[in-house]
Amino acid sequence: MAWSTREIAEIAGTSLRAVRHYHDVGLLPEPERRPNGYKQYGVAHLVRLLRIKRMVDLGFSLARIAELREDDHHPEEALRILDAELGATIERLQRVRVELGLILRHHAPADLPADLTPPAVAAGLSEADRSLVLVMTRVLDPRRLDAYAEILRSVSPDPTDGEFDTLPADAGEEARQSLAERMVPHIRRILTEHPEMADPHADAPRGARSATRGAGGGRPGRYNPHPAARRGPRSPAAIRELYNPAQVDVFRRIQHLLRAEPRPTDSRRDST
Repeated sequence: MAWSTREIAEIAGTSLRAVRHYHDVGLLPEPERRPNGYKQYGVAHLVRLLRIKRMVDLGFSLARIAELREDDHHPEEALRILDAELGATIERLQRVRVELGLILRHHAPADLPADLTPPAVAAGLSEADRSLVLVMTRVLDPRRLDAYAEILRSVSPDPTDGEFDTLPADAGEEARQSLAERMVPHIRRILTEHPEMADPHADAPRGARSATRGAGGGRPGRYNPHPAARRGPRSPAAIRELYNPAQVDVFRRIQHLLRAEPRPTDSRRDST
């Protein structure tokens, strides 16, 4: 029997483009040509094409099929590996479906990971805060990221949150200083409850110092006063780009106020 390229593609339940691609990558031998120049496929070509299609339908990549060569009738090891890969894919897709359900139910932004920022919390974030959370997922080391997630989940909103979000870029000196002073107590409490966010020895992935903002009421922590934050090339730059000049200045003022506070005396020194 002899078939044209179109005919063998139809019989195998695939496309002309797929048949030609299998030729290009060396999976399907080129058939002889008729005197008129058209390809002439035989039964052996159809059998090979059907085997390739079956392996593709099972989930094998073309590269893996090429490695198997003629050992594709029952490649046990390859099948076990594929089964394990598919199992991992199914688990990942199940997690994604759970996240999608939460996002849809709470009308939350789709760009934030639900395990870090619960949808109910993410829905209340400003655009700048959401962008910063994404940056923090890449610059915080795992321990600080866990602490950051706990802050996002558990810290109650503060009255200064909305005021900070709406602070205009041309806000005056008095407004900036007043807001900074009123934000300090809340930030101090959160840094006390989550000291990991002020640890100068925890390096972020790829060598960047991670801590930039400690906490800020049920939303991304708004500041980390530790000097290590100034050495991080990523996070400070992100803050300057994401927030307006008045908001950045409020961060600076908070840092100054927290540095000016007396540090607790070490009880061991008092006893000597």
